Amino acid sequence: MPLPGASVPRRDYGALRRLGLAWLRVSGWRIEGEIPDLDRAVIAVAPHSSNWDFVHAVAAVFSLGLHVSFIGKHTLFRGPLGRFMVWLGGIPVDRARPDGVVEALQASFARGVPLWFGVAPEGTRRAGAPFKSGFYRVARAAGVPIVPVYLDYRRRVIGVLAPCPASLPVDEGVAEIRERLLAHGRRR
Repeated sequence: MPLPGASVPRRDYGALRRLGLAWLRVSGWRIEGEIPDLDRAVIAVAPHSSNWDFVHAVAAVFSLGLHVSFIGKHTLFRGPLGRFMVWLGGIPVDRARPDGVVEALQASFARGVPLWFGVAPEGTRRAGAPFKSGFYRVARAAGVPIVPVYLDYRRRVIGVLAPCPASLPVDEGVAEIRERLLAHGRRR
């Protein structure tokens, strides 16, 4: 299991760490690659092909003791599940009214505090969906790197790739990240 560096936003999950480790062990998933020692980054996770992606990702986050913020469909933030999602670092988004999300995330990064923001660039579980550009625009405006993380369902691997600066024009940068992620990740 890779070890996060001192700069990485961390959290003590207590018993949930053991639960995350147990889930990875029982389900046969493992984590490959090095966790970059960055205090601020956008974490782009793809391909997003199943509701199970979230379960595997949360198990990895618990196991590694990472503190990662993320956006999710606003309907997931209702009732007791909603409080848990916010505690995890979730930010609800109404997909019918997505305006202002990029700006709000840029403002969060502008505060200068340690922040890892995880996102599925496809924004949907549909196979072959194009990557949306919001993740890249956030990273570029905030001056933070993008850490590509792939899910390989055939090998049961969550893989961490080397960080990429968000310095290219948006369309080129999104295409480069998409190519890197989909070269490694495999859908269900």
